[in-house]
Amino acid sequence: MNRKTFIKKTTGALLVALPAYSILSCSNDDSTNGNPDIDPSARDCTANGANAITISRNHGHTLIVPKADIDAGVAKEYSIQGGSGHNHNVNLTADHFAALKANNQITVESTSGSAHRHDVTVACA
Repeated sequence: MNRKTFIKKTTGALLVALPAYSILSCSNDDSTNGNPDIDPSARDCTANGANAITISRNHGHTLIVPKADIDAGVAKEYSIQGGSGHNHNVNLTADHFAALKANNQITVESTSGSAHRHDVTVACA
């Protein structure tokens, strides 16, 4: 095989492998920065804020919602990039903040990126 053929084949393999790796890197791990095992009666959004207790197919994404945002109750967009190599956003509405203020958990869908999206469950800390 000559150099030109080698370069063409290597480039072609990379063009196929990189998108496949990106899609496969989304594991089935739903873990995140929150503790899903906290007793629900001990959770308090207005005192402690909130965070994601699960992010579907997680690979480094995180979300923390400060208590000041819950108090304000105004729609806001959050980045969940965390330690991941790419970003997604989640949008929390005034209704979401009202639910959090009442110490209820919510589930929202992230934006799509890198050929996938995530379901993010947010609960009081």
